[in-house]
Amino acid sequence: MKVILPVAGAGLRLRPHTYTQPKPLIPVAGKAILATIIDRLILEPELDSIVLVIGYLGDKIQKFVQQRYPHLNIQFVYQEDRLGLGHAVWTARHIFQNDPEVLIVLGDIIFDGDLAAIIKSPVSCLGVKKVEDPREFGVVELGDDQSVRRLIEKPRIPKSNLALVGLYKINEVPALISALQYIIDHDIRTRNELQLTDALMHMHELGTPFAITHLDLWFDCGKKEILLETNAMLLRNLSYASNPTAYNFENTIIIPPVSIGQNCKISNSIIGPNVSIGDHANLSHAIISDSIVGNFASIGEAVLNKSIIGNDAAIKGKSQSLNLGDNTEIDFN
Repeated sequence: MKVILPVAGAGLRLRPHTYTQPKPLIPVAGKAILATIIDRLILEPELDSIVLVIGYLGDKIQKFVQQRYPHLNIQFVYQEDRLGLGHAVWTARHIFQNDPEVLIVLGDIIFDGDLAAIIKSPVSCLGVKKVEDPREFGVVELGDDQSVRRLIEKPRIPKSNLALVGLYKINEVPALISALQYIIDHDIRTRNELQLTDALMHMHELGTPFAITHLDLWFDCGKKEILLETNAMLLRNLSYASNPTAYNFENTIIIPPVSIGQNCKISNSIIGPNVSIGDHANLSHAIISDSIVGNFASIGEAVLNKSIIGNDAAIKGKSQSLNLGDNTEIDFN
């Protein structure tokens, strides 16, 4: 079974980081979001190939995947116009149109649940999770018998808090392609985008049954706060991140869980808890907690909490909560 991974979005909610780095490559707990997704998918033997729909900064995604997963069967499709998730899947239709079923997974989510059950579902299956504010998600409305009654994208007045989490197993591939073509031909848009949810609703109206599966864990890594929450959660599940003796830095206290990359120089600092630091970072006289620090970042004489510091960024100064993009330098003195 093929997996369609749309990763063409510009990641506007994570500016300034996504000016120079695509959202799926932002590190969480020492690993790119996309790597976390692929590492989970390859545990399922039924999934034999991956199709990545790339667009914004797609060359970086393609290079990353080819270097990290040279042994996998991975194809790339370029979405020239970013017209929405439905359009992204439609762009790759020529690759999966002859397959009996397909799995679609968004490239900016971290999830856990019974993926094998979803893959083996006898009917098309949608991953869902209850959320506090469903207005920013596709939503599933259930009937009295708990069957899927309606699928609606970003409802202004939600009648359900069951959010579509970006995990879709489709058993009726011809019906999916036909529905995608229908919303494109009739220019059916939600918030000016061609949405996969609208195509799925069209399938449902024509008789395609859908089941739902509740995921145990799901993070939509599209906002700073969610990224940091996800980073903390994943670090707590990593054995090495809970062992402060795994690191030996000059006059430095490590408060687990943390993840520190290779060839880092750290001195006279307090690191943790819930901190991920990329490769070749240089930290001196720093106190950092609940934060993500990119590769080759330089931090001196600073106290940071709930911050994201991009690759090659430099900061020197006082206590702040920052959202600092790549190749940026700040001096508070």
